[in-house]
Amino acid sequence: MAKKANPPLSRRAWITTTSGVIAAGLIKTQVDAVKIAAQEAATPAQDPTKVPGRLTSELGQRAPAEQPLRLVRSPNLSSSSRTPLQDLYGIITPADLHFERHHAGIPNIVQEEHELLIHGMVERPMVFKMADLKRYPQTSRIRFVECSGNGGGAYNRDRMPTEVTPQSLDGLLSTSEWTGVLLSTILREVGIRNGASWILAEGSDAAVMSRSVPLEKAMDDAMLAYGQNGEAIRPEQGYPVRLLLPGWEGNAQVKWLRRIEVTDRPTMTREETSKYTDPLKGGRARQFSFVMDAKSLITFPAFPYQLPDRGWWEIKGLAWSGRGKITRVDVSTDGGSSWTPAELQGPILSKSTVRFRHLWDWDGRETHILSRAVDETGYVQPTVHQLWDARGERTSYHQNHQRAWKIASDGAVTFGLGDLV
Repeated sequence: MAKKANPPLSRRAWITTTSGVIAAGLIKTQVDAVKIAAQEAATPAQDPTKVPGRLTSELGQRAPAEQPLRLVRSPNLSSSSRTPLQDLYGIITPADLHFERHHAGIPNIVQEEHELLIHGMVERPMVFKMADLKRYPQTSRIRFVECSGNGGGAYNRDRMPTEVTPQSLDGLLSTSEWTGVLLSTILREVGIRNGASWILAEGSDAAVMSRSVPLEKAMDDAMLAYGQNGEAIRPEQGYPVRLLLPGWEGNAQVKWLRRIEVTDRPTMTREETSKYTDPLKGGRARQFSFVMDAKSLITFPAFPYQLPDRGWWEIKGLAWSGRGKITRVDVSTDGGSSWTPAELQGPILSKSTVRFRHLWDWDGRETHILSRAVDETGYVQPTVHQLWDARGERTSYHQNHQRAWKIASDGAVTFGLGDLV
């Protein structure tokens, strides 16, 4: 018997009757793709109503079928691990799946022995133990942290990959609820002298990671974070305390923080001279490129999925901006020739990731799908050519151009940027 075609469905009808349409089976999602593609074992599940369950434990655990993992790159002292963006729900990244980036391994620090020195151009140099910091008013913020090198494998036109997942492409991105004390509170406690304009933040790791930060940012929304998603911050994320600079590149948000020096100029450390600068044409460089510009990523459909049939599919992804809130995400299903606003899923927070979704009636023909984010400043996520024109083709940082996925006629999905340049 011939397969009956799905009836046409407008986007307006989908928005107003989503529950009924989904129940009718007209929209296929990532879950459907997994079910269709996977050949599950035929062993019948045991009836949970007939067998007692396992006992209560001191520490919870994930269901056996739900075991997402970070992707580890170069497992040595200077390495990273990437968040499985395509496997997560909502905007909060579980603490044990938050991406890692460190330069000399993860130090073993005893909280009771850790001290934070604040000195330099201050009236009262002080040393704070963790118990001291926790006496000050506590605050929490949901904010993303992104490595400035996120997406590096998608930028160089000489080696455009195709078999790359959202995790391996942009997995140096995570969002958490961070808890701690505002840095401005502590800086007011020590008293800032006239003429001060920068701080130097220094970590306790073997690389002694150090970055200069403008005093204006330190007095704005910077935080000394010691909590993450309701628990003490993880060692990989800077236990017992890290510097949090909402919306700024991750390497400036020094982990395992042990020293802040208030100064009247940037210190020009190793990590802001030989590294973390953007080469430009003519032998110049864009230095102190702190802010992470607006960016978006489609997490489904994406490699290695294969759409099993044509019809209605739900495109979904993430968007974020270091300049504030995301106000719009557009989706193109024809290689960028036309764009349609996607639906944003609340909560929509400043300097946080936000989820978007878009209904797409795939006709079975080869195409490219893309997304572009717009933030509250009016900034629009650029095409790769626009980014190349502005910053050249060889930088390793701040690669926030539009990402494209190629959908082949057989439904196979690969990273498709190379087809568009």
